[in-house]
Amino acid sequence: MEEASPVRYALHGILVAAAAALAVAWVLVPIAISVLYAFSTPQDYYDPNKVIPIRFTLEHVRDLLALGASKAAFNSVVVAVLTIVLSFLLGLPAGYAFARFVFPGRDALKLLIVGMRMFPIIVIAVPLATLYIRLGIYDTPLGVALAHTAMALPFVVLVTSSIFAGVPRELEEAGLVFGLNRLGVFLRITLPLALPGLAAAAIFTFIMSWNEVFIASILTTLNRTLPAFILVSAMAAPDFIKFAAGFLIVLPAMVFVFIARRYLIAMWGITLR
Repeated sequence: MEEASPVRYALHGILVAAAAALAVAWVLVPIAISVLYAFSTPQDYYDPNKVIPIRFTLEHVRDLLALGASKAAFNSVVVAVLTIVLSFLLGLPAGYAFARFVFPGRDALKLLIVGMRMFPIIVIAVPLATLYIRLGIYDTPLGVALAHTAMALPFVVLVTSSIFAGVPRELEEAGLVFGLNRLGVFLRITLPLALPGLAAAAIFTFIMSWNEVFIASILTTLNRTLPAFILVSAMAAPDFIKFAAGFLIVLPAMVFVFIARRYLIAMWGITLR
C-alpha cells in the first residue's frame, strides 16, 4: 500500500483543523455576540466607533425579569419537566417493546411514529387551541406540556429503543434464570445500564421543550413560556434587550449540555452500536 506523503498528511490535518475551527466558530460566535451585547451599556451599543463594548451593566437582564421573564422562565421549567415525565411514561415502555419483542407490524409502527413529525404544527394549531378551550386546559402549563409531549414522543420512543437494544440480552436472560421476574430484570439490570443514555434523552427532551415557541404562543395568553413571552413582549424592545432575551433563552440549554456532555457521548455510543 502506498504511504501518504508528509505534505499530503499535513495538508489533510490543516483541512480538518480548519473545518473544526469553522464549525466551532459557527456555534460560538453568535453566542459570544449575544452575551457581549446583552450586558453592554446603551451608550457603547449605539456608538458607531465601538465594535466591542467596554462598559457593561446588568440592567437589561433585570428589566427583562421585572417585565415578567422570571414568571415565564418558571413556566418553561414546569412545562419542560412535565414534558419529560409524560413522554417517558408513554415512550419508555414503547421503546423497550420495540427493542426486545418481535411482533407483527413493528416496522410499520416505527414508521408511523416517525410520520407523526411530518405534519407541520401550524396545520393543527387552530383546532388544537379550540379543543384546549373546550377541555379547559387552554393557557395552562399542563396544556402546553401535553402538546410538547406529542412533539417529543417519537424522539423518546426511537432513542430509548436504541438505548435498550444496546443492553446485552444475555444479562436479562441471566436475571430470569436466577429468579427475577420481568419487572425485576428491568428495574435491577436493564434500567441501571441504560440510565446514562436515558438521562441524556431526558435532557434533549428538556431542551426541545424549552426552545419551542410556536405552539406555546398559540396555546397561552397569560401563562406564557419564556420563548413565547420574548416573542410577544421583547421583539418591540431595543436591540440590547433582545440580546439579553437571547442570553436568557440560551443559558439553560448551555448549562444542561455542559452538565450532560458525558451522558450525551454515552447515548450516542449506545445508539450507534
